[in-house]
Amino acid sequence: MTELSKRLDRPVVLVGLMGVGKSTVGRRLAKRLGVSFVDSDSAIEDASGLPAAEVFERYGERDFRDGERRLVARLIEGEVRVIATGGGAYVDPRTRELLNQRAITVWLDAPVDVLTERTSRRDTRVQLRTGDPKAVLERLSQERRPSYEEAHIHVKSGDGAHKDVVDAIIVELETFLAADRG
Repeated sequence: MTELSKRLDRPVVLVGLMGVGKSTVGRRLAKRLGVSFVDSDSAIEDASGLPAAEVFERYGERDFRDGERRLVARLIEGEVRVIATGGGAYVDPRTRELLNQRAITVWLDAPVDVLTERTSRRDTRVQLRTGDPKAVLERLSQERRPSYEEAHIHVKSGDGAHKDVVDAIIVELETFLAADRG
């Protein structure tokens, strides 16, 4: 794996809907690559002193996304690392453009049924607190899919092992870097 790590010249940024496993997979991917990991929601919490969900609720989506974009811009500077973004970060056109120019973006994609089950384990998702969570996730999936499709790499995830998702990302990174250099 060190050979792949040596060829990485920019951060690897995981994007996708809430519950797809960006943080869990991101930590494992970073470990395999021998690089650091950062979760943008955790970084928001560190900077604000509040849970990311509370920042979202207090200031609204527009202000939250503006702050998130500035934070992500700082996170992609400097060292090569793996970054997990919030589910809506990549939907913002300016954030998406920035990430596609200065990072390798990886869309983790999972069926809505899997996402519904995963997100039901904790009540930390502001957007799922009103209405039917599955219906909200289906709507977000439809709305965000065109944005996520702009990611450099697309990896399908499901209810299988996280190791398999990490393995798939590594294969796709190898392919991407070979094509990018060739």
